[in-house]
Amino acid sequence: MNIPSELKYTSDHEWVRIEGNTATVGITDFAQGELGDIVFVDINTVGQTLKSGDIFGTVEAVKTVSDLFLPIDGTIAEINPGLEANPEAVNQDAYGAGWMVKVTIAEGADMSELLDAAAYGALVGA
Repeated sequence: MNIPSELKYTSDHEWVRIEGNTATVGITDFAQGELGDIVFVDINTVGQTLKSGDIFGTVEAVKTVSDLFLPIDGTIAEINPGLEANPEAVNQDAYGAGWMVKVTIAEGADMSELLDAAAYGALVGA
């Protein structure tokens, strides 16, 4: 199982790459493996300001639909345009081409609940 050390994670199986005041968010390799073949990603929250834990979209796999939870307070600045035509990118490259949204991090956003790679690995039994 791939758990890159430079990322942060949530107990809901989202990953976060923080670069300045921008956070790139996706679901983890563990999550995509549990979901199976992803056939549709539905995110229509661009421009919305959300709180950590708010639902920012859904991901649909062959057998289930799962909510996507924002890991950090902020405004959805961008949605991965490639996922509409190629949702399987989440299965193929969860930490690269399969990213879901870019978020402008809210000033003073609390990041203390984010897990490092070791803590996330322990959570999923890696």
